[in-house]
Amino acid sequence: MPKLTYLGHSAFLIEGSKARLIIDPFLSGNPKAPKKPEEIKVDYVLLSHAHGDHLGDAIAIAKANKATVVAPFELAGYCESKGTLTHPLHIGGGFNFPFGRIKLTIAHHGSVTPDGVYGGSPCGFLVTMDGKTLYHSGDTALFYDMKLIGEMNAIDVALLPIGDNFTMGIPDAAKAAELLNARLTVPMHYDTFDLIKADPNEFVKQASAKGRKAQVVPVGGTLEY
Repeated sequence: MPKLTYLGHSAFLIEGSKARLIIDPFLSGNPKAPKKPEEIKVDYVLLSHAHGDHLGDAIAIAKANKATVVAPFELAGYCESKGTLTHPLHIGGGFNFPFGRIKLTIAHHGSVTPDGVYGGSPCGFLVTMDGKTLYHSGDTALFYDMKLIGEMNAIDVALLPIGDNFTMGIPDAAKAAELLNARLTVPMHYDTFDLIKADPNEFVKQASAKGRKAQVVPVGGTLEY
């Protein structure tokens, strides 16, 4: 079964039988990151949007590993212009890679690179590998189509932001967990900075009150799903 490692903020390493993926690798500027960019060995780099706390070290990691960046079309083009291999997708589109399938979902947020280049539409990811499906929502507000995402996909683990201010806060994230109906929900995008401080155990409590199983994965911690 795939293994998930939380690298802080919204960054996750996913290790399957045929590939290693990293999502939103914000490491060198992240005060809580347990790994340095040069320690990362991956085949694919997934980017939900272009903000610096998600684009992070993606270009350096992709180039060092000869890994393929998978991102919305405009952001993929930006990364390609910086010398990376890319596979562009867009919202609602998916592709069958050698290790499994990636499909992009909507996310209600923004997307511009640190140097001011428009990054296209932000997104979330449905990643299916080794017979398991992971949903990384990206930075997003609560939206009712999460119910549709849950109805059309048997989600094994959902990763949801809880930090408020720029994304959902805890009550909205608990509602999102209810709509998605994932087998397990894990909180992300909290406590990196004072502006997004949140109690992940309170999220677990509120999600549980809605009948959904949730679990805190500590930074550096792993989860097999």
